[in-house]
Amino acid sequence: MLSHRQRVTLLKVARESVQAAAAGQSYRPPETEDTELLRPAAVFVTLNKEGQLRGCIGTVEARQPMIEAVAELARSSATEDPRFSPVRPAEVVKLDIDISVLTPAQRVNDVSEIKVGTHGLIIQDGHRRGLLLPQVATDWGWDCAEFLDHCCLKAGLEKGHWRNGGEIYSFTAEVFGEEQEGVT
Repeated sequence: MLSHRQRVTLLKVARESVQAAAAGQSYRPPETEDTELLRPAAVFVTLNKEGQLRGCIGTVEARQPMIEAVAELARSSATEDPRFSPVRPAEVVKLDIDISVLTPAQRVNDVSEIKVGTHGLIIQDGHRRGLLLPQVATDWGWDCAEFLDHCCLKAGLEKGHWRNGGEIYSFTAEVFGEEQEGVT
């Protein structure tokens, strides 16, 4: 678990990275000696505007220090999410930022192992892969089967594909945001 101070630092890095990206500038996170923030981590950065998704990019593999991953993925969420146009400078103040720090994914052998609201899901079949963060199911009020169906759809597979094809993985995430941490 990250401390409040560590969470605030990561949220500040994410916001500064989004501001720079929207302005077409580069950004490097501040130097730190905090070993937790320097630990490689799988991270997603989610941008919401007026309660609606505005961008979300992440990685399920811990490839770089957490503070650097947050900076890079915040920039990507603001400028590279293919579902949205790049964030404009005037929009930045209207964004709410959430960060999800993921645990390593584990293979699900029986869907009864999945705890909605606790687990995020990855469904993979061949080159198709869909991922939904743990909070998505509770935000939409889905039960386990609906969560699995929507993860299939995100992978470009048919609803129910999880019943007879592909591989299912679950993970948990430490999820925090600006509002929750009192950052504005």
